[in-house]
This record gives sequence, C-alpha cells and structure tokens, in this order.
Amino acid sequence: MVKQIGKRNGKFVDYDRNKIYVAVSKANNEVDEKDRVTDEQIEEIIKYVESSKKKRLLVEDIQDMVEKKLVEFNKYELSKAYMLYRYERSLVRKANTTDDSILSLIKNSNKDLAEENSNKNATIASTQRDLIAGEVSKDLTKRILLPSKIVKAHEDGILHFHDMDYFIQPIFNCCLINISDMLDNGTVMNGKLIESPKSFQVACTVMTQIIAAVASSQYGGQSVDMKHLGKYLRKSYDKYMNQYTEKYGDKLTKKVIKDLVEDRVKAELASGVQTIQYQINTLMTTNGQSPFVTLFLHLDPEDEYIEENAMIIEEILKQRLEGIKNKKGVYVTPAFPKLIYVLDEHNNLTGGKYDYLTKLAVKCSVKRMYPDYISAKKMKENYEGNIFSPMGCRSFLAPWKDENGNYKFEGRFNQGVVSINLPQIAILADKDEDKFFSLLDERLELCKEALMCRHHALLGTLSDVSPIHWQYGAIARLEQGEKIDKYLKNGYSSISLGYIGIYEMTKLMKGVSQTDPKGHDFAIKVMNKLREACEKWKKETGLGFALYGTPAESLCYRFAQIDKEKYGSIKDVTDKGYYTNSYHIDVREKIDAFEKLSFESEFQKISSGGAISYVEIPNMLHNTEAIEDLVKFIYDNIQYAEFNTKSDYCHVCGFDGEIQINDNYEWECPNCGNKDKNKMSVTRRTCGYLGENFWNVGKTKEIKARVTHL
Repeated sequence: MVKQIGKRNGKFVDYDRNKIYVAVSKANNEVDEKDRVTDEQIEEIIKYVESSKKKRLLVEDIQDMVEKKLVEFNKYELSKAYMLYRYERSLVRKANTTDDSILSLIKNSNKDLAEENSNKNATIASTQRDLIAGEVSKDLTKRILLPSKIVKAHEDGILHFHDMDYFIQPIFNCCLINISDMLDNGTVMNGKLIESPKSFQVACTVMTQIIAAVASSQYGGQSVDMKHLGKYLRKSYDKYMNQYTEKYGDKLTKKVIKDLVEDRVKAELASGVQTIQYQINTLMTTNGQSPFVTLFLHLDPEDEYIEENAMIIEEILKQRLEGIKNKKGVYVTPAFPKLIYVLDEHNNLTGGKYDYLTKLAVKCSVKRMYPDYISAKKMKENYEGNIFSPMGCRSFLAPWKDENGNYKFEGRFNQGVVSINLPQIAILADKDEDKFFSLLDERLELCKEALMCRHHALLGTLSDVSPIHWQYGAIARLEQGEKIDKYLKNGYSSISLGYIGIYEMTKLMKGVSQTDPKGHDFAIKVMNKLREACEKWKKETGLGFALYGTPAESLCYRFAQIDKEKYGSIKDVTDKGYYTNSYHIDVREKIDAFEKLSFESEFQKISSGGAISYVEIPNMLHNTEAIEDLVKFIYDNIQYAEFNTKSDYCHVCGFDGEIQINDNYEWECPNCGNKDKNKMSVTRRTCGYLGENFWNVGKTKEIKARVTHL
C-alpha cells in the first residue's frame, strides 16, 4: 500500500487517493462524454496505483500510471486532456517555484536548507537574506539559465550541478589567495589603500581583512600559505632590536637586549595568531557565514624565514589545541580556520629538526581533529615536484607555468563543479559492462555540457564585479572594466568533475567492493575512464578540467535518496540511505587504517583535481602513539589524509568531548551524567554512515575497524 508521495520539491507527504480522483475528473470535464471514464474506472485507476509494491511513489510515477490506464481504456482524447492538465500545472509551478521554500526558510521550517551548509545558521536574518537570494538564483537557473536537459539530469540524479544558489552571479568557487603579493605590494579594500605591513601584528590583521573581503565575493573556500608571514615576524624582531639597542645599548648587555626583544616578539606572535583565530571565527561575511578558510602550514627548507615560520606554526597549533571559549566560557573546537600540516623530511617523526612541531600537530589532531596532513614526498611525485595547498574546498590545481616558465599556484581558482552519480549507471547496466560504459560515455557528455555552462557563465565578467579578486591582488591586478577571460582559459583555473559512489557502483557490477581484486580492477578502470574524459575535454577546449574526489556529504544522501525512490531498496546500495563518497572504502569494510590509506592512495593519484582520505577514530585522546604511527605512515604512503572523530557536546555542562553509550545503550555525558539526548549533540562526520561508528584503536600499528549497529 502506498503510504507517501514524493513532491517535486523533494518533500514527502501522506498519500491522498482523492487527489487522483480530482485530477482525472478535471480532465474528464474537458472532453466529450463518449471519451470520459466512469467513476468505476477512476476507482480502478486508483486501485492500480495503490497496488504498487512501493510504499513511496513520486508524483511523476503516479501520473505515468494514470496515463497508462487511460490508454488501456482506449480513452486517448482523455489521455491527451490529462497530459495537457499536467503540462498546465507544470507551467504554474515554473512561473513561481520559490514561494514555499522562501516562506518555510523564514519560518525556520525548511530543514533541507537549514542543513545544506553547516557553516550557515539559517535562523539569523543576515544568513536568511543570503539563503533567500540563493532560492531565487536556483529558480532562475532551472527555469531560464540552464538547458532543460541539464536541469532534468540534475533532478533525476544523473548528475549534480553544484551551487545553483550562486549560479546567477558571475562569481567562482574557491581559490588560493595570492597573499604574498597583497601583503608585499599592498591592496585596496572599500576604496582605501592598505599598504604593506611593517610588523607581524599588522600583517595578521590585514590578512584577516583580506580573507573576509575575498569570502564575500565567492561561494567556496580559500586557502592561505602561512609561510608568507615569516618575513613580517622578522620585521617585528628587527624593529624591536633597533628600538631597544638605541634606547638601552649603553645600559644593557647584548644578551639582555636580545632576551627582551625575543620576549616582545613572542608576545606579538601570540597576539597576531590570536587575531587570526578570533577574527576568522567572529567575522561575518556578506553571505551570512564565517569565512571558509584553510591555513597551509608548510616549512620550506629553501625559505630564508623558515625559523620564523616554525615559530608561527607552533603558535597556531598551540592556540588551536587550547580551543576557543564558547558563550558559556567552555573551550571548544572552532570550525575555522581549517589547518593543513605538511610532512617533509625534516618533520616526519624520524629524527628531523622540526619533529617537535609534528608531535604538537598530533596532540592537536587528537584533541581538536585538526590539522589534516599532506605528504610532501607523495605530493612531489604527483605534481611535478611541487608542494602547494589545496583550495579551501580541498580541490587541487594542476601544475601551471607562467610566461617565465615558473610554476604558479597562488592566485588561481576553480570555476565550478558538476558531479556524476556512478551507482545509478550501475543500477541501469545490471552487470552488463558494455551497457555500463555506454551509459557512462553518454552521461559524461552531459557533465561536460553542464561544466561548459559554468565556464560560459563567467566569460565576459568584468574585473569590477569583485575588485579584491581581480584588481587588487587576490587573483590578479587587472584594470577597471577589464575582462577576466584570460584567467578562465589555458588551464590557469580548474573546472571540476566530481563523482560519487565507487563502492556502490563496484558492488552492483561485480558483487564485491573495490578492495576485492575483481572489484579493484573494475573500479580503477572506471576511475581511469573519468580521468581520460577530463584530459580529453582539456585538449578539446584548452580549459583546466580536473577529476575531483573530495568529500560531498550531502550529495551522498541526495543521490541515494533519488535512486531509492526510483529503483527501490537495493542491498548494500540504496538500503543504507547514503552512497560512499568518491573513491572511499565503505565504512563497514573490515580493513585497518594503514591498509585503508595505502589502498586509497592509488585512487588519489588518479583523482588529481582533489582527493582526501580519512580514518575515523573516536578514542583519539587515549591513542596519541597510534596517531603518530599513522602520521609516519602518511608521509611514505599517501598524499592527503585526515583523522575524524565524533564531535559531541553536552548542553547541560558544556562538555566538549566524546559522549559515550553506557551499558544500558543510552547516551551519557561522562562529565555530568546527562542522559537526555535532547540536551546533547551527538554527531557523525564525513563517511555518511547512519549507524554508530567505532574504530577499535590500540597503541600499536594495528588500527582495526568494526561497526556496531545499536
């Protein structure tokens, strides 16, 4: 018996048989009496719909079933009238598709929008303003701006056209800020000249102002390489040394003066880093959220300011370890800035000079879940000897050389993303590889067309649309009124093909996961096919197409929900309620963390436009040695990895740690004993798995994974 109906806005409502009767009756009234159906035949149509084995049906499914029965009754004129009725209703919907979503947003009842971006508080007026604008953008994008076949492919879950809520504007996704140029050569904000800083403290303040301005004119993340602040810390040192020497040179020894200067510099260092942390967490950009920013922590052995940068990294990690006080005065883990720590020969925990920083980074990961880790060794292998930050959205740029033959990464960006639903292709192929690859080719062409829509939407954009990006150094130094087109072509910026569900796709086609040799070969074949498509498009267009395998949690749920409604519950595929992200191994696989990272490294290399792997560990506070072993392993085996854990919070006592399940299978705060789940936040991150995740971690190199369903 049908229980619920899926409406076109994605919501489900209780099934009402009377609505079928009303729709057919209205069509009946539009035709001659001889072409009408009787009440008994309408009842037969309704019973036919209700005979479906699915408890949930989409509105379109019901309408198709009604048309089928009308044809069986030889009521062709009535069938046409019913189709016309459907078409007229469709026009009404297209004329205004935003009322419900906007009104529900204002009333705080739009759960989908509220949860779409964890960095936005949908109850705040300034954020609602941005979300309302986003709903209007989606409406215009679907009705006017995108080809109808791309819109249909998006709604059918064939592909996902990311960030429709910003498509109406000529802005891009994410970037690597050219912070070195902006600090060294100055910039302009709000019509005011910001000159090159003379001290570390001022450099930190200017940097946060730049971050906020950049975030207000793009919709994705941004990354900043912190090594560019080293010279400003030295400027502060030199300034204080000159001041103290001039004032006390004939009264104090050089050692005493040096000690005084170092104390002053350390105080300024702490204050500057605190400025970065607090400014980023308290600033609110014009789109109603904190800046989505990543700090890249890399010690370049060829950098003349490496010692200053080591001091900066140490202070950043210390302050992140401490956390930030929430409104109740309890130290909590801030969401931003995100941190990425580079492992190199001098800090990979094998006796290097800067191992002390890596040990501090591990302590920070154990308590605060950051930083993420990049292996300089593996990154050099994959990116022509270069080490550079991913953009804020974790996508990577391809190596690109300027007119002088020098590699350039900072000041580049991503134009946008479209993702393909791989499990849906496998469902339709039904284990037939020829059919699978034929469908894949067709859908990749759709993805290319959708990505070209992204590119064409940016062509012709004038630098005036965002002076901080195009005129004052974040990306370029163009003149007023100058077009940005040259930065969209010849691989300067990337444009990304994302993908979801390698695990489910392989399970459907081969009956095993990608960790099985049989499944592995097929998964790699598909990955190479995706990569080859990007390379082919790059040659055809000159654009920087890239294969992007980075987390997209909400999309994992969306694709799975669409496919479950279309194709029913399929074991290990749609029955879970989510698809596994990109190339990741399913969380239920019995594989230890070292094997997982080693296995996924092969997929990272293919997915060069962005890739991150993770290990989920709940009891990290008690497993520092095990995490250090994993960090050593990352350096030699995988380019980019992170550790995830449960991020729990007790609203009774303010406890910010891990809330456990007691012997009675109740959530219980270990600090105050609170068992009221309504007064605590217990979340699961990254993998999308809806059950309880437990990684059994011992203080050895063996980190096992097991899953318990409660």
